[in-house]
Amino acid sequence: MSKRALKPSGTSEGKAPGKPSGSHRLSKRNRYVAWGAAGVVVAAGGAFAATSASATTAWPAQKTFTGRAFDACTAPSASAMKAWHTGFYGAAAVYVGGKNRGCSQPNLTATWTRTVTAQGWKLIPIYVGAQPPCQTGTRNEKMTTSNAATLGAADGKDAVAKAAALGMKAGSAVYLDMEPYDTTSSSCNTAVLSYVRAFDKALHAKTYRAGYYGFSSSSAAAIATAKDRTDLPGNLWYAKWDKVNTTTSDWPWSKSLYTGHSRGHQYIVNSKESRGGYTITVDRDAWDGPVAIVG
Repeated sequence: MSKRALKPSGTSEGKAPGKPSGSHRLSKRNRYVAWGAAGVVVAAGGAFAATSASATTAWPAQKTFTGRAFDACTAPSASAMKAWHTGFYGAAAVYVGGKNRGCSQPNLTATWTRTVTAQGWKLIPIYVGAQPPCQTGTRNEKMTTSNAATLGAADGKDAVAKAAALGMKAGSAVYLDMEPYDTTSSSCNTAVLSYVRAFDKALHAKTYRAGYYGFSSSSAAAIATAKDRTDLPGNLWYAKWDKVNTTTSDWPWSKSLYTGHSRGHQYIVNSKESRGGYTITVDRDAWDGPVAIVG
């Protein structure tokens, strides 16, 4: 995503891991995601990689959305959301917390969540937590190899609290945002994986599904190609700005990974769109994965 608070310099999608280039630079302003309404399915399962969760835990049925989605750095007003619910998009990503969250959220309250859900929207919560130690740019929170696990546990607990305060119940998926970094750095990868595992364990302890947003050339690749799958997120949202509305044909990794309604694909960024008199700059996503459970 291209969040205002996250300003990696000159990183492109679709390039080799650890080899940033100038095309498709991350927006230095807002970060947006878009999902369109192709349908909603409530599944009684769904992968969530809860290897650390108790086998006796009663997990709520996964709520799955399949279609297009959008995200704006600041959650739009309820009036704008109503005007935008035309059938093109069916879900919206919202930034529920994290010290690196880029924009203020004057509209994002539990009342807003209930209102837009009643309008027919599905919601995808995003948490912008600590970023990798080797990542370029200024961050409000960066992990180190020594504190990654501690930070991950604390941020995971905070992510659950933030989502719950907005009315997103247990069983919801929360997506951790990890921006591009040099994946050729072994120490950096070690820190990221340690942070992610601790974050996910904290979510699973409260019966929330773990999701992850990253770039197909770097941060998502680090998760998808990790040999040790213990406590890694069960849902992967990959940024690959190829303008192709799919979660399958351009999937960069093994086809056996993240099947069963566990994928999202950010395929267009910084798209300025108008609906019902409201103009919002968004990112678009193809979505086939879990969303928040509200009600």
